[in-house]
Amino acid sequence: MPKLLNQFRSFYFRNYPDDMEIQIDYFAVFGGVGWDIDTSKPIAFLIEELILQNFNTLEEKIEQLTLGESENKRLLRALAVGDRRIFSAFNRAGLNNANGGSALNYLQEKGLVQIEYSREEPAKSLNSNKKLKREIARHRVSHKVLFTQPFVRFWFYFIVPHAKEIREGKFDDFFKDFETRQNSYTSLVFEELSEILLNYHIRDSQILSSGSYWDAKIEIDILTITDDESIYVAECKWTNHIVNKSELHKLEEKCEKLDIKPTQIAFFSKRGFSKELMMNQSKELALYSASDFDALVKSTSKEELIEEFI
Repeated sequence: MPKLLNQFRSFYFRNYPDDMEIQIDYFAVFGGVGWDIDTSKPIAFLIEELILQNFNTLEEKIEQLTLGESENKRLLRALAVGDRRIFSAFNRAGLNNANGGSALNYLQEKGLVQIEYSREEPAKSLNSNKKLKREIARHRVSHKVLFTQPFVRFWFYFIVPHAKEIREGKFDDFFKDFETRQNSYTSLVFEELSEILLNYHIRDSQILSSGSYWDAKIEIDILTITDDESIYVAECKWTNHIVNKSELHKLEEKCEKLDIKPTQIAFFSKRGFSKELMMNQSKELALYSASDFDALVKSTSKEELIEEFI
C-alpha cells in the first residue's frame, strides 16, 4: 500500500490537478508511468494522445514486462476485470493451479501484482463428528490480487480487449467502453486510496490488520483493526450518486452478520452524502468526500517523488 501512496503523491506533485476528483480519476489511468500529465485537458484526449497514439511502443514495454508469455498476459487480463480472487482468475484465464501459480509467482517477482490475503477463517464444524454442509465444505478460502501500478491494470482492463482496433487506428469502440465503465474501473483504486486515508486518520493507533474483507457471503470494502481492539469498517462509492442512509443500514447489517460492533463506520464518496446522513456524522460515523484526499499529499513534498517503471 505505501507504494500506491508514493505513486499518488508523485502524480500530484508532477501535475498539480485542480482538485482531488481529477487527481483520482486521472491517477487511476496514468498512475505508475511517471509522465507529466496536463490535467486541464479532458482525460479522453490524454488517453488518445499519450496511450492510443503510442500503442506500439507501450505494447512492446508490456511484452517485456510479461516476457510475452500468454499465461502471464491472460492472468493479468483476468485479474483486471474479475473479482481479483486467485482461483476465479485462474478459471477465467483458462489456467490450472500449476501454470496459473507459475504465472502468478512471476508477476509477483516482477512487482506487477501483490497478494491481498483473506482474513476469512477456514470453515470447520463445531462438532468434530459432524460433516460440513456440501456447499460449505466445497468453499475454498481464496486470496485476492492487487495491481501495484494503476496503469498496468488500465492496460489490461481497457486496452487489451480493443488492441486489434487500436492497432488499426480505430478508437470508437474503446472510448464507448471507457465511457461506460470508467467509474466502475476507478472504484478499486478509490477503495485502495480510501483505506490509506482511513488509516492515516487513525495513525496514532497501532494497526494490526487492514484491508478488504470477504468470505462466501459477505464483502466489506475496508475492515481495519487496531491493537486497542477498535474496529473500523468502511464502504467506498465512486459513482455519480450521493450516498444515503440506506447504505448505512446495509453496512450495519453486514456487521451484525459478522458479529462485530464497529468503533466507527466510514463512507467514502465521489459525489457526497444525503442531508440525512450528514446529520448523523459523529465519532461513530465518518464521511469522506473526494476533497478530503488532499490530506494524503499535503504531508509530503515534491522532493519525495519516486521513479516509476514505464
